[in-house]
Amino acid sequence: MVARGIDESLVAEAIKRGSKYLQKPDKIVTDYRYFSVIYKKVWEDCFVITVKPRW
Repeated sequence: MVARGIDESLVAEAIKRGSKYLQKPDKIVTDYRYFSVIYKKVWEDCFVITVKPRW
């Protein structure tokens, strides 16, 4: 995230507001503004796997 200039508050906003779709087996991809967040949800906790720019 830091290397791509995306801070933690933007990632949290992306998880709340971004458009979501499932990635096999149990990951969620959120597209928001100029980046995507791939994360896994366990109970109520979200674990960010990676953040990448959308080109």
